[in-house]
Amino acid sequence: MSSSDISADRRVTGTSERREHIIQRLRQHGSVQVNELSAHFGVSTVTIRNDLAFLEKQGIAVRAYGGALICDGPVHGLEPSVEDKSALNIALKRKIAAVAVGMIQPGHRIILDSGTTTCEIAQQLREHKEVIAMTNGMNVGNALLGAEGVELLMTGGHLRRQSLSFYGDQAEQSLLNYHFDMLFLGVDAIDTERGVSTHNEDEARLNRRMCEVADRIIVVTDASKFNCSSLHKIIDTQRIDMVITDEGIPDESLQELRRAGTDVVLVKA
Repeated sequence: MSSSDISADRRVTGTSERREHIIQRLRQHGSVQVNELSAHFGVSTVTIRNDLAFLEKQGIAVRAYGGALICDGPVHGLEPSVEDKSALNIALKRKIAAVAVGMIQPGHRIILDSGTTTCEIAQQLREHKEVIAMTNGMNVGNALLGAEGVELLMTGGHLRRQSLSFYGDQAEQSLLNYHFDMLFLGVDAIDTERGVSTHNEDEARLNRRMCEVADRIIVVTDASKFNCSSLHKIIDTQRIDMVITDEGIPDESLQELRRAGTDVVLVKA
């Protein structure tokens, strides 16, 4: 571990940020030690053990004597940039978006979560009329500028440049003034046992608020996000009304969702 890594870690403040850095170390080195983490972050060994217990509960790490090992399964612990996400599975995202757009009718009030798949939905809404759309995504809002028949509402709040999404009390409070027909929720990871999750605690909290003010929760994601977990849980999969994904979804996940009463729409990969 280099001295620059150590000095950077010592600037970390807050539980969420510290745990994200621990995930990065797990991915880089395969294991971490309690005493080493305690010294580098300037917190007690009890705090670090609590962090590792939390990560184990999320399926990200397996605790071992004196530390923890990274879980063998896939974990979405490092958050890619919007630019990186936009370059992945473009054709699938457009197909998923087309299905979502086909559900939106004149008079509908919708929420488009931040994300690259929801941005594709926004791109395809340009011919729609009499639709009200609220979003916390700067890129989603920009995509809707050319949709003259869509009334655009922005949550406001603080901007996370990593995801081009707004968050915070202002964003959450703005949602309380409205009621929506559908929420199109983009996800960083989805697991039928651990639920829908994302990288950032503030975004997870805002997503939960979105779920509270929408009649239907519709998850839009390509199949690569299944059987993965990120740090911060949004909701249990049992609360999802519909998932729009591709045929690459693991069969076990597909069957679990359908047994829970969730509609699953598959597009061809």
